[in-house]
Parts: sequence; C-alpha cells; structure tokens
Amino acid sequence: MRKILQTIVVEGRHDTENLKKYFECCTIETGGTSLPEAVLDEIREAQKRTGVIVFTDPDAPGNMIRHAVNQAVPGCQNAFVDKRDARTDKKVGVEHADGEVLAEALDHLVTYSDKETGSLTMSDLVDLGLSGGSRSQKKRELIGRKLHIGFGSAKTMLKRLNHLGITYEEIRKEMDDE
Repeated sequence: MRKILQTIVVEGRHDTENLKKYFECCTIETGGTSLPEAVLDEIREAQKRTGVIVFTDPDAPGNMIRHAVNQAVPGCQNAFVDKRDARTDKKVGVEHADGEVLAEALDHLVTYSDKETGSLTMSDLVDLGLSGGSRSQKKRELIGRKLHIGFGSAKTMLKRLNHLGITYEEIRKEMDDE
C-alpha cells in the first residue's frame, strides 16, 4: 500500500474511507463548506508539519472548500479528479473514485502561488473557446483534465491557469493534441 506523507484535506468520512482503501494516509475532514476556524487551524498545523494536499470533490461545494483552504493556508498542494471518474448515477465525489483514478490525481499535484504568474485574460479564454461558446464548458473540462487542474467556470479556470503560469501557447497545444 502506497504511503502518502502529506495530510490530505477531504470533505467527509466517506472520502477518508475510500482513500484509506488504497493508501496509507492521514486526512482532515472539513465536514462541509462552513470550514470552522478550528479546522483551518488543524490544516495550518498540518501544513507546517507534513504539508497538505487539498483533495475535494469535483463540484461547486468542493471548489468553494478548495478555494477557502488555499486562501487560508498558502502553499497547499491540490489533487483533482474528473467528474466522470468520480461519480455514481446520482452523486459525484472523491468517495466514488477508484484507486487508479486517485493515484493518478495524487501523481499530478498542483500548487498555487500567492500571486498570479500568468498573463492570460478572459479575452484569451474566449479566443481559445474556453468561454462564451456553446462548447466552452466541454473544452474547459478537457483542458482541466489534461493539465490536472480540475474543472471550473471560466473565471475559476482563468484564475487557476494564471496562478500556475500556464500560457496561451500551452493551452493551444493541449487543444491541438486532442
């Protein structure tokens, strides 16, 4: 069983149970989007001692939690699973992903910097077809999957791309390779 040295922040106990089926790991459960200060303090302490991987569900509440943790605790690593790989007929979440999908996500961790290092604009996303078009959502899903940065709205995607310093040319190349 593969050991994960960092502490993994997840939303709930089912996420923890699923991860522990495949990995030897320690988790902190947020218990939802409210994120009490005591949980943030626990995450801050874990970041000092072991480092932290934020591994929330690929949905709006998961993105809200991820954003809040990354704002409160700079330097966290982030793991993403795609909605299509972490769902049942009615639910989506880390708890529904299999070991291979979880391992792939943990092999492609992303760390956001405190300041944006990229120079992409919303106009660039429109030009790339990632915003404003009938297929923009599908294209953002594709780019998020290929770059291992998860899925989000155009605004969320722009912020992630710029925090990671991903260039227009890199995105174009990924789209052309499809």
